[in-house]
Amino acid sequence: MIVLPFFLGLAAVFTGLTQAVPTSKDKRSFVERNGVTYNVFEHSATGAKLEFVTNSGVCETTPGVKQHSGYLSVGNNMNMFFWFFEAREDPTTAPLVAWFNGGPGCSSMIGLFQENGPCKFELGGDGKQPVNNTFSFNNYANMLYIDQPIGVGFSYGFNNVNSTETAAPLVWRLIQAFYSSFPEYKSREFGIFTESYGGHYAPQFAKYILEQNKVKTSEKINLVALGINNGWHDSKIQTKAYIDFSVSNNYKQVIDAKLGKSYMDRYMKECVPALDKCEKSGSITDCKNADRICYNGVEWPLSMGDFDVYDIRKPRNNPEPPKTYSTYLNDPEIMRRIGANAKKFEDCTEDSYRQFTSTGDSKFIIQECGDNVV
Repeated sequence: MIVLPFFLGLAAVFTGLTQAVPTSKDKRSFVERNGVTYNVFEHSATGAKLEFVTNSGVCETTPGVKQHSGYLSVGNNMNMFFWFFEAREDPTTAPLVAWFNGGPGCSSMIGLFQENGPCKFELGGDGKQPVNNTFSFNNYANMLYIDQPIGVGFSYGFNNVNSTETAAPLVWRLIQAFYSSFPEYKSREFGIFTESYGGHYAPQFAKYILEQNKVKTSEKINLVALGINNGWHDSKIQTKAYIDFSVSNNYKQVIDAKLGKSYMDRYMKECVPALDKCEKSGSITDCKNADRICYNGVEWPLSMGDFDVYDIRKPRNNPEPPKTYSTYLNDPEIMRRIGANAKKFEDCTEDSYRQFTSTGDSKFIIQECGDNVV
């Protein structure tokens, strides 16, 4: 694992997140805002505070299935949004799964509404209300969707996270507070599932959790599974794959072999040496430079066609499921019901993306996260 001198200074900011010692008992209370009752849970071990609404009736409409949504305050003006859905089948024994979208800088509401959550919008529908998703992950798992880092999706406030490594302690802190607020999930098997830039997030989050499991003052997280879909993990392999796929895939050729050779020459002469230098030195300057060279030279131009970058068979601006959820989540009444206090919802934010690229984070290769994760 590469540890940058820059991150050593940032680590000091998060020292209190890993070594907090309880000074008082946890506290529970209720507060009403805008006609909505919030549950308030103050976690003495980490100093974090959960404020959430229960059973809003938004998205999950299956009778008897509980849901909670709201915020974890992880510091002064640092508010991380979460949305929890109980499993539809056997919730008292089902595992607990945390879902993270990637980006960096993209909301987990994308996964919730477009991929694996309890509801979705249908292409060609009226767009006013979502419908039940019969293939939801919460058919068999208790699902916890987290908007991170702060500034992403419904999360808001001060954000000093600019790398996967500095994001991990805040995620761990949310899970610790969640366990204390909902102790019935402490003994469950726990899994991290993610996609895209989650290829960086998930291994680092898992590594941090396993390290913290060795700290006696923290609540052990029974991490047993790590699931990564379409993950960004190794830039050297995956940048080259842009070229290979564009020249040869089972649907249609994006560029011809001659143009593909020119991209491959650029990749070998410019991108690979820059990545090697980043990996060898571990410096922010070198990794940021590698990010710029590989992205501008290969990744960006090959992803700018008239097709959906995640499904070449579909047009670029007509995804399925549709992005109707974004308008829906900006409805003041929906925000009020789910306890969302952000000024507006954005599915992906440039600020977080720029902060991560400023450290060259995407070009670091995240190494093993532990033998007991499958």
